[in-house]
Amino acid sequence: MKFGNKVHERNGRKIYHGNWKVLVAAVFCAMALDGCAALPTAQNPLKIVLTTGFGQNEVFRIEDASCSLPELMVYLINTQDEYEKTLGSGIWKAKVSDQSLEESVKESCLAKIAQIKTMNLLAAQNGIVLSNSEQTQAQAAAKAYYQSLNETEIKAMDGVTQDTIRQLYEEYALADKLYQYTIRDINPEVSDDEARTITVQQIMLKTYTLDASGQKVPVSDTAKQAVYQKMQMVQKQIGDGTAFETLAEKYNEADAVTISFGKGDVDSALENAAFNLATDQVSDIIETKDGYEIIKCMTTFNRQETEANKVKIVEERKKEAFGQQYDDFADNLTRELNTELWAKVTMPHDAKITTRSFFEVYDKYFPKDTMIK
Repeated sequence: MKFGNKVHERNGRKIYHGNWKVLVAAVFCAMALDGCAALPTAQNPLKIVLTTGFGQNEVFRIEDASCSLPELMVYLINTQDEYEKTLGSGIWKAKVSDQSLEESVKESCLAKIAQIKTMNLLAAQNGIVLSNSEQTQAQAAAKAYYQSLNETEIKAMDGVTQDTIRQLYEEYALADKLYQYTIRDINPEVSDDEARTITVQQIMLKTYTLDASGQKVPVSDTAKQAVYQKMQMVQKQIGDGTAFETLAEKYNEADAVTISFGKGDVDSALENAAFNLATDQVSDIIETKDGYEIIKCMTTFNRQETEANKVKIVEERKKEAFGQQYDDFADNLTRELNTELWAKVTMPHDAKITTRSFFEVYDKYFPKDTMIK
């Protein structure tokens, strides 16, 4: 999806048009919807100050769609507890770039619910609505999830009600239905040639180092030449009959010796060399952006990996088709954030708060094969 920014003044307030790139500078957005692209990380110094005209506990508004604090807290607390289940409560001491992980997750939840609200507006434009049975499913899901909450969790969600949970499930289901409607005509057929995946063994010598923040830093020209000369030595040993596997075990600096990939998955120089090798053939020295490589082709056609790649290609087609329609629609929407309230939103840290099943309940009541195709 592409992203554009437009700002103008209205009644003394800054109004933001287009995607919330500046507001959702999150490292990730764990979209559970089939194929929905995550909103990307962004850096933008623009500060948007919106302090008037919002209803009580109204976090943001997109056109006439609104998000309340209880709605946002449902997303935030469920995401928080999922992290803590996997990584422990101490994870919140970590940082993502120059911000805390807590702030990053908070922004990703804002992005997620904003996208759902936007998709609901687009669904309305396309005349897509939930059926009576789907509304009944949402009501049942809301009852099941709400009854799983304890008093502490309800309070942490700003007194969320079962009706608010129902609304969230209905909006989520409608967004899912919109996505399935948009991609309904995508051709699921992918040829073996397009999806062909090969398997190689590699010996890779790096021409970069990592700085204190983990970023790659190219080595000097002198050091790079030394790496190349070392690779020439490895190449000579291969020519003299030393087993490729033995040399790979000794010299390879990549994460793995054996790798499988399809077209477009790796550095273009590596791809071009690999797809022109026969089985058991060894390449010349290949220069990539990260170093020098020599590869040995293990198989020119990996059936299992190729079939998996077909699924990946179809999903990418779906994302592209949906993304274009979503972007064209979202770019012209007016979006307003209650920054005063947003600044006060924090994760609750209480041992009695353990709920993380909001999306699991959704998947139970809205399995993918029930949505429109």
